[in-house]
Amino acid sequence: MSRVLAALVLWLVAATPALAARLDAAAINEAALPTKLPGRDKPNASIAKLEILLDRARFSPGEIDGKLGENAQKALTAFADANGLTFDKAITPELWDKLAATADGPVIVDYRIADADVKGPFLKKLPTRMEQMKSLPALSYTSPREALAEKFHMSEELLAKINPGKKFDRPGETIAVANVDLKPDPMPVARIEVDKTRQTLKAFDASGQLLAFYPATVGSSEKPTPSGTLKVTDAHENPTYRYNPDYKFAGVKSRKPFTIKPGPNNPVGSYWINLSAQGYGIHGTAYPGKISKSESHGCVRLTNWDAHTLGASVKRGTPVAFLDAPTEASSKVSQQATTKSPPN
Repeated sequence: MSRVLAALVLWLVAATPALAARLDAAAINEAALPTKLPGRDKPNASIAKLEILLDRARFSPGEIDGKLGENAQKALTAFADANGLTFDKAITPELWDKLAATADGPVIVDYRIADADVKGPFLKKLPTRMEQMKSLPALSYTSPREALAEKFHMSEELLAKINPGKKFDRPGETIAVANVDLKPDPMPVARIEVDKTRQTLKAFDASGQLLAFYPATVGSSEKPTPSGTLKVTDAHENPTYRYNPDYKFAGVKSRKPFTIKPGPNNPVGSYWINLSAQGYGIHGTAYPGKISKSESHGCVRLTNWDAHTLGASVKRGTPVAFLDAPTEASSKVSQQATTKSPPN
């Protein structure tokens, strides 16, 4: 018996690097603690598993892509801090075990593509300029693959990688997807903190307990995000984008106001949380892979799914504190809302 156990241990040690090198449903479900962290741009089964676990624990890594990029590292750090652990240059066994204990079941599951997933309508191509969007009847997805990737919080590349040869536009096709919470329960959010330096958003309950963590895109040099404390005045799905020429966004030449129809690829995504300062809000995005890696027009961008989860958990009057430095613990006087027109 001891020889059998010894052989099994040796096989597991030898198999772990091979599993990590593979990137399919079985490899991700069976992935163990990586002995060495992979490069930030190289997809890895262990990291994909880690990202899905973080997403399920409401420490969002942003788009699940199997890479230990900036957003995954932010989420890992936040999860470690919240659990009295550390994450620096290595994932400790304690951190891995704590994360693995947050949810049961496989991290990759089978999903049968439904008629609604491929019904559309889909855009042939998403315009890059706002003026080109205003004549479209909806800012829809560009393909069933894009829609399915967003539904399961994944990058299109990872979805395709773990489903070689699969047709994403075929109803009845069974594909492997991230086992994320598609209908999360609302959280009792009493306060939100937006860290302008770290490009993150945290949601707390009335006792100060951290409920959720999200990577975010927070403002730009062109239009900085405000300082101080604002309040939530409204939150709704499928917002219409209203461009005001007073915003004077770079790349927008129109001198007249215009509107862009709703849709997940709308400039403010599929969810808008209005704040009590003219033209500012927390919203989704057409480009989940660029969260915290690009700039916004003063607002706070989240992935569409993170914006939905947060939006369903806030109410009118929920304070949103913008922290100008990582050590800032308090905020300034809140401002009153003057408009509900969402910028980007």
